[in-house]
Amino acid sequence: MINTILIIEDEKPNADRLLRLIRTIRPKAVVVAVLDSISDSVDWFRKNEHPDIVLMDVRLSDGLSFEIFEKTTINSPIIFTTAYDEYAVKAFKYNSVDYLLKPVEQEELAAAFEKFETIPSAVQQPAIEGLINYLQPKEYRGRFLLPFRDGYKTVLVSDIVFFYSELKITRAKLYNGADEILPQTMEELEQQLNPKQFFRANRQFIIHIDGVSQVHNYFNGKLKVEMKGNADTEIIVSRDKAHLLKGWMDY
Repeated sequence: MINTILIIEDEKPNADRLLRLIRTIRPKAVVVAVLDSISDSVDWFRKNEHPDIVLMDVRLSDGLSFEIFEKTTINSPIIFTTAYDEYAVKAFKYNSVDYLLKPVEQEELAAAFEKFETIPSAVQQPAIEGLINYLQPKEYRGRFLLPFRDGYKTVLVSDIVFFYSELKITRAKLYNGADEILPQTMEELEQQLNPKQFFRANRQFIIHIDGVSQVHNYFNGKLKVEMKGNADTEIIVSRDKAHLLKGWMDY
């Protein structure tokens, strides 16, 4: 039974959303604290009784939350939340520890709570360690080797304005106006591309930060992104992701 919950989240809108969901899903549960940094989290775990469960964002204001595990012991099961690394969701769920994409949906959080109430903690810890190893900083893709006539050619990542999916086919739009078909899925590309340079605007588009021409306000809090040389391509970012886009472009 989940009686106490700790939230580690550095963006107030996301923390507030989690609080609202918890009140609906587990109205009797107590949120013992809402923390927004690695340093505060390490200090809290050292001084307080550990909660039944922790909702932990992967990217915090002072680094990746995995650093918390390196600096202190955590005896609570973890539900990681993030707007990135969508491909890792499959690997993480396979290890029986949940990893939820933002914006977190009520049904997904409820299912995660139910899962943790049935999984022994001895099973959870190795899974957490496996995810940490899986998501450690790594080298990102710099080029693609693609079939060309009777041989191959290379396409540099820096020459790509954006990636898009159309009829289940992944394509790259180049600055010279060309389109290249890629064998990777959009989820695989998210894992292979540097998140400082690329952003998953929606299910159909991954955009390059240097390819962004303008960002326009759209209705209902959404944003419309215009890419260089592709003014007619409509890329809409949801209201829930709008602040993530602005933070990505402002860093």
